Amino acid sequence: MSSSGAGSSLQVHVIRLGPGQDLVSSLQAFVQERKLRAPFIVTCVGSVTKATLRLANATAANTNEVIHLSGPHEIVSLVGTLNPCAHLHVCLSDGEGRTVGGHVLGDLDVFTTAEVVVGEALDLEFSRETDERTGFPELVVHSRSQTQKTD
Repeated sequence: MSSSGAGSSLQVHVIRLGPGQDLVSSLQAFVQERKLRAPFIVTCVGSVTKATLRLANATAANTNEVIHLSGPHEIVSLVGTLNPCAHLHVCLSDGEGRTVGGHVLGDLDVFTTAEVVVGEALDLEFSRETDERTGFPELVVHSRSQTQKTD
């Protein structure tokens, strides 16, 4: 199925994480435990003490454009898909309100809380395949009825 134009019914899940928990691995465990096949972030509020982000000027050949953040940062936005190869982008603000954002690499350690609403497209399944145009694993969307016929 094409990656565009796919519609689906929606189911909503909520998870609250506490101090010291890793946001990314906790979300991936949540997805695996519930066997979610097309999960994505609806919204998230909270704070982190550590983040590693790949910046927008990175390419598949040069993925070294990375910043490491430490200290308290508010989660201003968290978006993305949570299939086994999660693709998440985050925007964080520091104690003076300065923001920075990028592609999440590695841990996002929760400072006080992370309240995350996760949606699941019930009629779809997400996977990733390397796109020769970008060099990155990109989202592929399948109809569940299509994947059930081939399972």
